[in-house]
Amino acid sequence: MKKRLRQRDVFTQRLKEARQRLGISQAAVGIAAAVNRSGASTRFNRYEKGVYEPDMETMARIADALNVPLPWLFTSDENLAELILNFATLSSDSQLRLLDVSRQMLSILPDENA
Repeated sequence: MKKRLRQRDVFTQRLKEARQRLGISQAAVGIAAAVNRSGASTRFNRYEKGVYEPDMETMARIADALNVPLPWLFTSDENLAELILNFATLSSDSQLRLLDVSRQMLSILPDENA
């Protein structure tokens, strides 16, 4: 059985992953997320290490700065994380089509809870 990460660990891991994928510094993310300019690098470093936990408004600004959907920062399931990222890259029309397909799949698949 896969060990489940603590929620804080998931968040800090995703922060680092997204920042490194963009190839930007902690200071750049902190400044883009409107964290105090003079302490942006230190503050973001502490978010990544789990020393501090940003409030929800700051988390949303960080997600925007990292160009990731906010829910992606919190999911420990890698398949769901990939689905969230993929969904976010689709146009509105494509998102609606994907939702429709997923609803159709649910209606024809056997109930897995039975």
